[in-house]
Amino acid sequence: MKHLHKIASLLAFSIGIMSVIAGSKVLFRIATKNYTVLNWLVIYNVIFGFISIVAAYLIWTKHIFTKKVIAFVLTSHVLLLIYLNFLNETVASESIYAMVFRVSAWSIIALITLNFNTYKK
Repeated sequence: MKHLHKIASLLAFSIGIMSVIAGSKVLFRIATKNYTVLNWLVIYNVIFGFISIVAAYLIWTKHIFTKKVIAFVLTSHVLLLIYLNFLNETVASESIYAMVFRVSAWSIIALITLNFNTYKK
């Protein structure tokens, strides 16, 4: 249990790198999708992919801002999921499923890191 935060860090890094790669492929038209793509949502995913990679580093090092960045990412994803689910009719179901996955993963990360001590760096 001593290194549980490293598992959370690897999970955050994996989510981040997947978001950056998948989103960049769509933005640069390397990959095409069989459903309507909302460019603003792809840009959001790429930006939060980079934020997730930074968060992974902060989690790994137990930085003092760890809990704040986790709360920021999780809150942003939850709010966007609510928007996509209830307020936007043009979004593809694949986008909603991906956001549910992100919210679930970041909830696990938040639970793992809830009680560990952070250090000022």
